[in-house]
Amino acid sequence: MHPGPPGASNKTMSLICEKSPVKRGSHPLVRRARSGIRSCPLDVPDQEREAICVRVAMLTREYPPGVYGGAGVHVEYLARDLAYLVDLEVHCFGQPRPEPPGGKPRLTAYPSWDALAGPARHLSALRTLSTDLVIAAGVEGAELVHSHTWYANLAGHMAKLLYGIPHVVTVHSLEPLRPWKAEQLGGGYALSRFCEQTALTAADAVVAVSGGMARDIMACYPVIDPERIRVIHNGIDPTEYQPDRATDVLERYGVDPGRPSVVFVGRITRQKGVPYLLDAALAFDPAAQLVLCAGAPDTPEIGREVAEKVQRVVAERGNIIWIEKMLERREVVQLLTHATVFVCPSVYEPLGIVNLEAMACETAVVATDTGGIPEVVADGVTGLLVPFEGSGGAPNDPERFAAGFAERVNRLLADPATAERFGKAGRRRALDEFSWPAIAGQTQRLYTELLQAAPAGPDAEAR
Repeated sequence: MHPGPPGASNKTMSLICEKSPVKRGSHPLVRRARSGIRSCPLDVPDQEREAICVRVAMLTREYPPGVYGGAGVHVEYLARDLAYLVDLEVHCFGQPRPEPPGGKPRLTAYPSWDALAGPARHLSALRTLSTDLVIAAGVEGAELVHSHTWYANLAGHMAKLLYGIPHVVTVHSLEPLRPWKAEQLGGGYALSRFCEQTALTAADAVVAVSGGMARDIMACYPVIDPERIRVIHNGIDPTEYQPDRATDVLERYGVDPGRPSVVFVGRITRQKGVPYLLDAALAFDPAAQLVLCAGAPDTPEIGREVAEKVQRVVAERGNIIWIEKMLERREVVQLLTHATVFVCPSVYEPLGIVNLEAMACETAVVATDTGGIPEVVADGVTGLLVPFEGSGGAPNDPERFAAGFAERVNRLLADPATAERFGKAGRRRALDEFSWPAIAGQTQRLYTELLQAAPAGPDAEAR
C-alpha cells in the first residue's frame, strides 16, 4: 500500500490502496483467451498464463530511441517488465524502429499526416491528433488500452468507444497546470487540454505517478470519482543507473573529475526551471563546476532566454559547461556519479524520474519542494528541498527561490561528507521503494480488476 496524502479521507485513501484479488476467469475476455481463440505461452504456471494472455495496447508518443522526457522513460521500463505479465504491444509516434531485444514488447510506430506539415504552432497539436486517429484504428483486437500523456490520450479514448474496451490513463503531468504550453502550441494548447480532459473524465482508471499528482487530478477534474484514481509511482532500473567511476565521459566534455560539480540534466522548458537555476548559479561557490546538460528548447523564446543567462554566468562567474546535445544514458550516469550535487529546479514536477536516476548513482539532490518530488527526495536524508510558492508555473518571488537553491547547493559543496552520505542513502531508497518489476505488477493487477469488472465490448464475439 502506498502512503496516502496528508489528511486524506477514507474515500481518498481508497484510491491508493491495492484492491482485493478477484476471481479468476470470470470475465468473457479472459474466458475467450483460455478457449483457444489465440495461443498462450505454455512455459509459465497456470495462474500466470491467464494474465499473460490478456492483450494490452500501450499508447505513447515517446519510445526508444526517441525518448526525451520522464514519461518516455516511464513507458520504456514499464513496458519492458510488463511484457512478461501480459500480451503487450506498444503503439508509438514516429517512424518505424527496431523491435526491442527479444521481441518484447511488440512495437508499431505511426507517423503523422504529411498534409499537416508546417511551422505554425497549432499544427503540432493537429499532427498529434492525426496520429491518434491512426493509432485508434491500429489497436483493434486489444482487450485493454493504456495511454500516456495527452499526446496519446485521445487515441485511447477513441479505442474505448470503438471497441468497448477499458481505457487506463497514466497521468505524468496535467495540462491546466502547464499554462506556458500556450507559448509552445499557440491555439493547440486548447486542443491538448481538450484531449486530456476528454480522456481522463471518461477513463476506467486514472493512474497518478505520485500522491501529489493524485491531489492535482482531483483539483483539476473534480468530476472524476476518486475510486477510479490509483497511485503507482515511477521507478528506476538500478542495474542501468548505478555509480560509474570511470572518467572518459567527463574528459570528453571538459569536466574536471578532481573538482566539485553541480549537475543539471533536462530539457529547456518552463516546467524545468532552468532560468532560475542560472540565476542561482551566480551565487554558487565559484570553485564548483556547473554542468548544464540542457537542450531541445520548447520555444525559441525560452531558448534565447537561457542562452542569455548562460552568457551572464560565463561573464560574472565562469566555470560553466553547457552540453546542449542529447546524451547517451551511459554519459548521463557517469556525469551524475561524479557530481557533488544534482539540482532539480522544476516549478512543476509530478514525480521527477531524473531525481531517482541521480539517487541511484549515489548523488545528493537539491530539488524544489513541489509536486511529487518530496515523495522521492527525503529532505535531510537523500538531499535538500527548496521551498516553493508560486502560481501559473512561476515562483511568486523568483529571487528568493533562486537564493534558496544557491544556499542549499553551497551547503553541500562545503560539506562533501554530508553530500556523500545523502548519496548513499539515496541509492538505498531508490532500490527499496522504486523498482520497475513491482510497478509492473501493480499495473497488471489493475488491468485484471478492470477486465474482471467490465462487461464485454459490443463486438466481443466478433473479436
